[in-house]
Amino acid sequence: MRAWRRAAWSLLVLAVLLAAAMVALDRWVAATELPPLEVETSVEVLARDGRLLRAFTVADGRWRLAVDPARVDPGYLAMLLAYEDHRFYRHAGVDPWALARAGFLSVRYGRRVAGGSTLTMQVARLLEDGATGTWRGKLRQMRVALALERVRSKEQILALYLQLAPMGGNLEGVRAGSIAWFGEEPERLTEAEAALLVALPQAPTTRMPDEHPEAAREARDRVLARAAAAGVITEEAAAAATREALPTTRRPFPTSAPHVADRLRAAHPDVPVHRTTLDAELQAALEALATSALVDLPAPATLALLVADPDSGAILASVGSADDTSDARRGFVDMTQALRSPGSTLKPLVYGLAFSDGLAHPETLLNDRPEDYGGYAPQNFDGVFRGPVTAREALQASLNLPVVALTEALGPARLLAAMRQAGVEAVVPGDAPGLAVALGGVGVSLEGLVQLYAAIARGGEARGLSVVPGGSGLPAGSRLMTPEAAWHVADVLAEAPRPAGSPDAPLAFKTGTSSGHRDALALGFDGAHVVGVWVGRADGTPVPGMYGVEVAAPVLFEVFARLGGTVALPPAPPGVLEVASNAALPEPLRQFGARTVVVEDAPRLTFPPDGSALVPLPGGVPARVERGTAPFTWFADGAPVVVGSYERESRLELPGPGFVTVSVVDAEGRGARVRVEVR
Repeated sequence: MRAWRRAAWSLLVLAVLLAAAMVALDRWVAATELPPLEVETSVEVLARDGRLLRAFTVADGRWRLAVDPARVDPGYLAMLLAYEDHRFYRHAGVDPWALARAGFLSVRYGRRVAGGSTLTMQVARLLEDGATGTWRGKLRQMRVALALERVRSKEQILALYLQLAPMGGNLEGVRAGSIAWFGEEPERLTEAEAALLVALPQAPTTRMPDEHPEAAREARDRVLARAAAAGVITEEAAAAATREALPTTRRPFPTSAPHVADRLRAAHPDVPVHRTTLDAELQAALEALATSALVDLPAPATLALLVADPDSGAILASVGSADDTSDARRGFVDMTQALRSPGSTLKPLVYGLAFSDGLAHPETLLNDRPEDYGGYAPQNFDGVFRGPVTAREALQASLNLPVVALTEALGPARLLAAMRQAGVEAVVPGDAPGLAVALGGVGVSLEGLVQLYAAIARGGEARGLSVVPGGSGLPAGSRLMTPEAAWHVADVLAEAPRPAGSPDAPLAFKTGTSSGHRDALALGFDGAHVVGVWVGRADGTPVPGMYGVEVAAPVLFEVFARLGGTVALPPAPPGVLEVASNAALPEPLRQFGARTVVVEDAPRLTFPPDGSALVPLPGGVPARVERGTAPFTWFADGAPVVVGSYERESRLELPGPGFVTVSVVDAEGRGARVRVEVR
């Protein structure tokens, strides 16, 4: 009986001691001061399909990329758990069985044969960069591991391991290791690749395959053998994997779209992942094209390329410099953003506005002759004057005198306002534009020019370009010109003379060369894309003999070839006035008015008032003109609605609802216009 009582008391004391120990352990774990669990990861810039375009090291110079376990090869995860911690989902951070086994084997063999660390304990060590060879360090890892399991799920702990596991050198995490050693994301790995990534964290310095291939091979093969023994892979697969070659060199991280990446990172330094609209394959192809084009350029020169979708405004490729690492070429400057002279590439905008306002038609005759505009006497590029030419011929030949005459009629401020209406930064000295704006006397970026041409490609409706999804910021429905005017411009540019050897493709394009041969440009669009090319020196130094048609246009056609060929331009919209010759035009549109006409005699619209809102009446909206010489031709958004009227008051059938430009042209080609809203 006494023996029974002694045993009962002993058990009770033991139970109390165990309970006290458990309480003490619980309090000890609860009082653990955990290291920061939010780990800094590399800033990433991604293509539209999620592919990595560029990444940046963290503050201490390491590559440490964020990892989603769901996007890691399942075979690797299974191999990792089989080799490192097969009871990971069953223990609370510390595995007593693994510790007991490690202790037994150490005693038996007189040395450390197997470790007892769990994945959670390894995460604890990696979070604190703690010691591994002392009992104090091991005890700290156990305490942090137990505490970590209380505040993080198993999947979160696994994600931390996948993010922090050392992979050799300054590589941390399975993504960094996979990209550096295999040149690919870890979503799909071979058995040999997975095994190497499992083995590397155990001794990352002495198992790097480029420096210690034998040690790396032995470690990889041990992982394969363990995986086969655990049934994770078959014996046959393990044997085949041991014959797979190891990587012999470390691969560089992707460095595509460097200027875009730097710009996004600088603008939003706290954002870890920047998603873009860039097409990864197209971006790589155009970077290669830009590099190959350098062969034909003087040493200090470079070039920039931009491709956008005019419908969505998405920038699909952006090459700011052909060699961003070259100091001689100032490759660090993003020439898609730099304000430079556009040369003659603004001429299509002038013609589009003139067509839209009813001042001219592609078959309207313009006078290519010397003129003096208060001391400003522009010349044609070749110094030749051709006399009467159609607007079509003048734009295709890029003549200067006709476009300056149109700009005077429109007003240079109107041209500048149109660019800003399209969301394009346009800079002139003193913000006081003169007639030279039409010939390139304004600062505008390549991206701005592409945005203008995208508006023409969209039928005259401006939409901001953006390299991030949904980031244009330009209000929808901002119209620069009528759909008919935009179609006329595209139709004229599609028939422009091509550079020698260029394909006969349905491509509307215009070239430009700035004063002093500082900038050579080519802008163009088809039915699906708009492209801009700039060539020159980033420091603005002239490049003698450089012309847009010779150096930029061939690259433009090469870009469209890499886009898979050109897409047909859209058909003419309803209401387009198509004529076979100048003689078929309404009388007021046959000849653009001469500058010598006295301004006071020009037509003036007295109704409707500019900016007014109108409700259509039966028979049409009343309109009245004062001054001017009959007959009059009335236009609504560039389309004639009343032709050859000798009356000063007419009824106009206006499209609506929406905003409409109403214009009238008299017998001498002088015009007036207002912008009204039809409700």
